[in-house]
Amino acid sequence: MTDDTQGVSMDRILQEISAVGRKLEGMDNAMVALTAETRSMRLEIASFQSQISGLDHRVTTVETQVASWTDRDQELLHLRSKLPDLEDRSRRNNIHLLGFPEGTEGAEYSPTYGTHSPS
Repeated sequence: MTDDTQGVSMDRILQEISAVGRKLEGMDNAMVALTAETRSMRLEIASFQSQISGLDHRVTTVETQVASWTDRDQELLHLRSKLPDLEDRSRRNNIHLLGFPEGTEGAEYSPTYGTHSPS
């Protein structure tokens, strides 16, 4: 090889090395950007996990309350089913006295109760 071809080859090699260096620098910049983006995503994921944990706690609390309400609802239905029977029983215990005018209560008739009772 002559000095002229050696110089061209050497220039060509230096250009290739320079091109490879630029590509490596670009790859390095891309790697830094990817690292920063990955770090940002990790922070977002941690935030999401924290939010999910909080929501999970809230859902558990609501489920517990709903279960309690369901139990109370069952108890309320049970008590309501007893209500007509209790009302009927309270009406049966009312004594209806015949022969007394409506609205005559109190002390004016108290002494006469004893005289009207069967012997």
